[in-house]
Amino acid sequence: MGRPPPPATLPPLERFVAVLRRLLEPDGCPWDRAQTHRSLKPYLVEEAYELLEAIDRDDDAAIREELGDVLLQVVFHAELARAAGRWDLDDVARGIADKVVRRHPHVFGEGAEARTPAEVERRWDEVKRAEKHRASLLGGIPAGLPMLRQAAKLGERAARIGFDWADAAGVRGKLDEELAELDAARAAGDGEAIRKELGDVLFTLAQLARHLGHDPEEALREAAGRFRTRFEAMEAQGQEEGRPLSPDDNARRTIDELEAMWRRAKGSRGAGL
Repeated sequence: MGRPPPPATLPPLERFVAVLRRLLEPDGCPWDRAQTHRSLKPYLVEEAYELLEAIDRDDDAAIREELGDVLLQVVFHAELARAAGRWDLDDVARGIADKVVRRHPHVFGEGAEARTPAEVERRWDEVKRAEKHRASLLGGIPAGLPMLRQAAKLGERAARIGFDWADAAGVRGKLDEELAELDAARAAGDGEAIRKELGDVLFTLAQLARHLGHDPEEALREAAGRFRTRFEAMEAQGQEEGRPLSPDDNARRTIDELEAMWRRAKGSRGAGL
């Protein structure tokens, strides 16, 4: 027979930690007790993306809920470490509080000033480099970052020593050059060169987004969201007409019909793709 949960009279965070701790006890939940830091990796990624979707929708209730799911992952990892005698949630909180204080000397220190967000970012990076003792300016960019964001960060770091285009027009010219090289690879039928040139085009697009003041990952996420919304509107049109969209050759619509449906969906959903 199970035991009652920790009382709701406890402070909320303390109660939540107690709930997780109970799940990991010998007579707790078999699934939770079987987890490791590594096995939980996909859940952390999934919850982070669900939070991003809630933010994109400006859904305040969903943001609160998804933040709770992200917090579950943080506490879960901390409790696994505590059970193994390594560290706990207090150590995590203490470490991040100390880090934030160190990286805001203009707020918590003396003699340091930062009057603009750009100056704050520069001081943050200076302190971070000193702490991490990294040999390369590119150090600390996680290899697991989405590639468009990683490409933009690589360009941003290189720009700190002046290795960058002067303006967006320069990047736009480079994009034309890369597209021409991609066309040449296509004309030659060289699959290896096509893949390389495609990568160069995408990398250059990430730099163009950076110069235009936009996050390429977010721009692509929004474009994909518009495509999803409008394609689903096309599917709804098909259902209403009694001719659902189908990959079956016998039921497939012509490209002209599909383009017309797309234009109607686009017109009803706003500008964009």
